[in-house]
Amino acid sequence: MYGEREIKNGTLICFPNPNTSRDYEISIDFPEFTCKCPFSGYPDFATLRVKYQPNTKVLELKAIKLYLNSFRERKISHEEVTNKIIDDFIKVSDPKWIQLEADFNPRGNVHTTIRVCHGKRNNLELIL
Repeated sequence: MYGEREIKNGTLICFPNPNTSRDYEISIDFPEFTCKCPFSGYPDFATLRVKYQPNTKVLELKAIKLYLNSFRERKISHEEVTNKIIDDFIKVSDPKWIQLEADFNPRGNVHTTIRVCHGKRNNLELIL
């Protein structure tokens, strides 16, 4: 099938940061992330929230979507998948700072949130 082929062949890619002279932050939410519990095989659902300050490269959104969908049938723990995703994002984009929060839906009356960071966040002064 077309979608499955796209997901299987998908790789994380980046494009050049259009403004390396300014620190700015990018926020991306993925409310439909799924993987499988390595013990029960039951599906785990999560909202992933990425915030990062790009260095010389910016993560491409469609590539992220395909990459994240590749976990749908994979048996992997909450902790392992969160760390794997941030490691892969760091490897391809080398951000100044990045944070990934994986907020898993409750299952069996247990709610888990995993948050991992890398790099040093530069303070941004926003006046609204």
